[in-house]
Amino acid sequence: MKDYFNKYIELRRHNIQVAVRKAKSRKMCYLFLAPYAILFTMFFVFPVVASIYYSFTYYNILEPPRFIGLRNYINLILQDDIFLIGVKNTMLIAVITGPLGYILSFLFAWLINELPRWIRSIAVIVFYAPSIAGNCYVIFSVFFRGDAYGYVNALLMNVGIIDTPKLWLIDPNYMLPICMIVILWMSLGTGFLSFVAGLQGVDRAQFEAGYMDGVKNRWQELWYITLPNMKPMLMFGAVMSITQAFGVADVTMALCGYPSTDYAARTIVTHLFDYGFSRFEMGYACAIATILFLMMILCNKAIQSLLRRVGT
Repeated sequence: MKDYFNKYIELRRHNIQVAVRKAKSRKMCYLFLAPYAILFTMFFVFPVVASIYYSFTYYNILEPPRFIGLRNYINLILQDDIFLIGVKNTMLIAVITGPLGYILSFLFAWLINELPRWIRSIAVIVFYAPSIAGNCYVIFSVFFRGDAYGYVNALLMNVGIIDTPKLWLIDPNYMLPICMIVILWMSLGTGFLSFVAGLQGVDRAQFEAGYMDGVKNRWQELWYITLPNMKPMLMFGAVMSITQAFGVADVTMALCGYPSTDYAARTIVTHLFDYGFSRFEMGYACAIATILFLMMILCNKAIQSLLRRVGT
């Protein structure tokens, strides 16, 4: 047993020496990578680490942070009922709009990929436009106005479905479903562009080889050839869907107000915005951000394990 342990130590020492020699021989590579590594550490890694640290403190910007242990997390989970409402709404948005938007983006990209080039270019612009148009979701406040001049109310009243206008963006029964529709409409363009690029990059010779090996229809072609070749794009689309679904705040705040009626459209990010920028309780806000960060990582891991089975 002792000889085995000594051999293991010698092997580890040898591997470290080899790694050090390789690092010394590639100094120029690390020099070229240094600007990006420094910027990434300053603007991505350091803020995450600082947020985790401040989540264990009471910090209101005006006073130095004071360590309070797990009190912020205990208050969040056991005493903050509004946060639990935000968690429920965020999970509903993520479960419904995330997978549905992801699947619809791929299906639309798959269908558009079969069109002629000039038609495909126009269709790509039309589908991607909501993602780059900024506050285009504000137009839905006109559609769902709470008076007879709102397009939805006017249509339903003319048809005879309702007698009086509905307060769509004030009534807690309607706010979250309307926000989900808007979020789903805006989320189609994010992964859509990567799916179109991935479909264009699949080698056409693989389809011919697949037909010779027994592929009989387009669904088998999709499962055994297209999807395995698009795993990087599928992963990128999944990450973007998770990020958008868990990061919802602007849509609910713009359409349903801040705060919304009975907090019916409250999300985790809206709660974070409330404590971070309205109340300046930065320690509490960092605890909210840390929980959201952990939720996104867990969902990302689950989707990665699911995508590894595609085409296997």
